[in-house]
Amino acid sequence: MRVRERSMMQNQIRAQTMSNTTQLLRFITAGSVDDGKSTLIGRLLHDSKSIFEDQFSAIARTSEKRGMSAVDLSLLTDGLQAEREQGITIDVAYRYFATPKRKFIIGDTPGHEQYTRNMVTAASTANLAIILIDARKGVLTQTRRHSYLASLLGVPHIVLAVNKMDMVDYSKQRFEEIIGEYRKFAAQLDLHDVHCIPLSALNGDNVVDRSEAMDWYIGPTLLELLETVEIDHDVNTRDFRFPVQWVCRPQSEEHHDFRGFMGRIEAGEVSVGDEITILPSGRTTTVKEIVTYDGKLHTAFAPQSVTLTLEDEIDISRGDMFVRTSAHSPTVAKEFEATLCWLSEAPLDKSRKYLVKHTTRTAKCLFSRLDFRVDVNTLEQHAVEKLNMNDIAHVTLKIQQPLVFDSYGVDRATGSFIVIDEATNNTVAAGMIA
Repeated sequence: MRVRERSMMQNQIRAQTMSNTTQLLRFITAGSVDDGKSTLIGRLLHDSKSIFEDQFSAIARTSEKRGMSAVDLSLLTDGLQAEREQGITIDVAYRYFATPKRKFIIGDTPGHEQYTRNMVTAASTANLAIILIDARKGVLTQTRRHSYLASLLGVPHIVLAVNKMDMVDYSKQRFEEIIGEYRKFAAQLDLHDVHCIPLSALNGDNVVDRSEAMDWYIGPTLLELLETVEIDHDVNTRDFRFPVQWVCRPQSEEHHDFRGFMGRIEAGEVSVGDEITILPSGRTTTVKEIVTYDGKLHTAFAPQSVTLTLEDEIDISRGDMFVRTSAHSPTVAKEFEATLCWLSEAPLDKSRKYLVKHTTRTAKCLFSRLDFRVDVNTLEQHAVEKLNMNDIAHVTLKIQQPLVFDSYGVDRATGSFIVIDEATNNTVAAGMIA
């Protein structure tokens, strides 16, 4: 009975914790130039009443100066002057809004191939990607590229937003043609959760309010989908992963015996009394306490930040990782294969050493192999001797110290890393471990 009661209590705690920590949905928009990404976000913000009157007045004045008969809602996201002048998105424009059901962070990503690195950066933390298609043009090369990048970055949920339906007389047949072609392509990319919505960002059809002109569409509006898409399981709940960020040793006499290990639970859960293994050393011990600012806990879940104390005195430092003993173990190695997006304007120099930052550990590395570069438009693989900005390639890295990692498909947090230039301290690449 006690075991059953404990299990029920843990389920209740998990449900409450998940409710508190996953109410925030991060999503990006991607599409070709003039597909209407910025207009769609502007319409979403406007119709959900998430903009202030002074913001609306400012873009109304700008629209009037341009001689427009209606307010240009795309100006809500095209924040850079160069973007407004050229009518394109260059940087990733982040916007925040909330409804009674959920909070949102939007990343309006650039569509052009030369800004691939910007989309990769935004998609790396996204729960969902909205890929826009112009109903007149259908599936384009850019659509395939954006879908490939979303698949590569492991974005769990995809929304295919077929925009500008007003320009094709709200044709159901045209919508079905587009989604049929897209689903055939998406099947090659291992995209599982794909939702297709016909809409008109300009007129507001199926963005927040249901479209009367498309009464043949019975699915959710875009906002309804964003509010209800299930994201609790986007976090790896099976495998406990706790990279140590800081060893806490208070200087006060009152707490001079306290030795805690601070960090964020990247996956799974941990309870007082659980047997854990410290990697890469392989030493085992038991969790004594779970300490937070608000008090002690019996159980903690990803992505909570906590301090763990242990029953045994073990030499542990920043970069070590706690995992559950006898469970699915991560890999401990000094060499691994990865898919890499080169972010720097300076090309990769294979003869140089770089730094790899993986979870909380930073170590020197060398690129031992450049296997191939992927053409993001055709998905073809090409032999490569160097990497330039925005290139995506399959590489092999050798690390000076052992890293504790999972494949990116198992856990995005422990399966990803960045590469840093030692000389400038600039981030030059982002990678996903194979």
